[in-house]
Amino acid sequence: MRARDIPNLLCVFRIVMTVPVGWAIIEGRYPLAMSLFFIAGVTDGLDGFLAKRFSWQSRLGGLLDPAADKLLLATAFVTLWMAGYVPGWLLAAVVIRDLVIVTGAALYHWRVQRLNAEPSIASKLNSFLQLLYILSTLSLLVFGLPPGGLIAALGWVVLLTTTYSGIDYVVRWAARARAADA
Repeated sequence: MRARDIPNLLCVFRIVMTVPVGWAIIEGRYPLAMSLFFIAGVTDGLDGFLAKRFSWQSRLGGLLDPAADKLLLATAFVTLWMAGYVPGWLLAAVVIRDLVIVTGAALYHWRVQRLNAEPSIASKLNSFLQLLYILSTLSLLVFGLPPGGLIAALGWVVLLTTTYSGIDYVVRWAARARAADA
């Protein structure tokens, strides 16, 4: 193993963490779920920092990082929905957006040209807010804070950023596909 592989290993670790996070939520072990989710979130920041700081970016990392993020967030949203703590409309928005993005990325890669993952500012904001929503929900279950009304309001903000970033991806990548065909 080379030092430059550390960011990719952190992404793989985050992917593996989805199983215990999901299990802990389903089992109602919310302190454990929150701790594991928090650790996974720290690895997300750490892998990005290391990759940029030491120029350890790679094509594999460019694909693994968003995949790990989507898998962890989707697992948390689905299992918290199963436990009755995430509304169905929010789960649907998050899952549909991710399916649209993944399907669009695959089609772009296969039909247009090699895909280089480039998260937009809107997508980064959305991911942060989704992460905050999950941590806030787990925090409510563990510590009784923040108030449920604040989490509900955050859910509506997540819906807005999820919708906006999904539409933004479709518009931007459709324009790139048209330009590549021209």
